[in-house]
Amino acid sequence: MKLRSSLPLETASAILEKALQVARSENMKPLTVIVLDSGGRMVAMKSEDGSGLLRFNIALGKAFGSLGMGMPSRQIRDYLSARPVFQTAIAAAAEGRFIPVPGGVLIEDAEGYAIGAVGISGDASEKDEYCSVLAIKSVGLKPNPPEFDPNWQKASLSDKH
Repeated sequence: MKLRSSLPLETASAILEKALQVARSENMKPLTVIVLDSGGRMVAMKSEDGSGLLRFNIALGKAFGSLGMGMPSRQIRDYLSARPVFQTAIAAAAEGRFIPVPGGVLIEDAEGYAIGAVGISGDASEKDEYCSVLAIKSVGLKPNPPEFDPNWQKASLSDKH
């Protein structure tokens, strides 16, 4: 019996490595990157030195939530910001694997089918998303959202802007 993943390890690894390369070129904070296949199974994961312990769970929640809801985590945030009770219900249904902030990006094939998702955590959410989008494009697949937040560079984790 032969099994085929919706997202081969080679492709997932290339996405992961590119995301980290982008982060280093932009001097971002240490990241944790997770790549899931369409069934929500982890295909690849790396956590840079200095990335906090909870970053794994946050990155997983961004990617898993995107797959589970069929939309990128930024869109989930935007659509559900006025519905906090529903967000809490989704988090319960997802057993905590639901983080509705940017950084969870669907990976789509040429026909527009979601074949996986990337979740990144470590810097400001818009910066996490920036790395995801560029990494997916680098392997010839389509990210959803197709473009990152145009103000990604202004996002910050500190109170100093």
